Amino acid sequence: MVASQEVHAPIAVYPGSFDPIHLGHVAIVDRAKKLFPRVIVAVLANNEKNALFTPEERLEMMNELWAGDERVEVRSFQGLLVKFLEEISSTIVIRGIRAVSDFEYEFMMALMNRRLSPEVETVFLTPKEDYTYLSSRVVKEVVSLGGDVTGLVPEPVRLRLEERYREATHPPTS
Repeated sequence: MVASQEVHAPIAVYPGSFDPIHLGHVAIVDRAKKLFPRVIVAVLANNEKNALFTPEERLEMMNELWAGDERVEVRSFQGLLVKFLEEISSTIVIRGIRAVSDFEYEFMMALMNRRLSPEVETVFLTPKEDYTYLSSRVVKEVVSLGGDVTGLVPEPVRLRLEERYREATHPPTS
């Protein structure tokens, strides 16, 4: 007779810098929720990156976005992703792939994560066709040049982006 083991619903982790989060990211979370009962959006707090928003600001924006959705949790982490996965008892990484260039990098990272922690599996999801060209870098560039990113980022994020760039170009006077 085989001893019964307690089975836990798998937790999928979607890591990234999300600076800022855009609708391509949101679409990947929506797709991941179809595959997994719980998704943790893990914001990398990397002090070496020149981020537009602090990790706390990114967490705040995303918590607003998924407020009331019990299946999505937003957390921050530092250091190795596999260490974070171990801390939260997860072995599933979600990554979005837009193009072949994304695949090469993401495949390399998936193999390294597996080498560091053999039980970790990476699930690659493709975005909606509407978002295959979308990246946080492009969003920031468009806004910095005065362009409109309506329909590319959640509305509260668009407002914060515009405010941040307005502050940068017209600092308050004393």
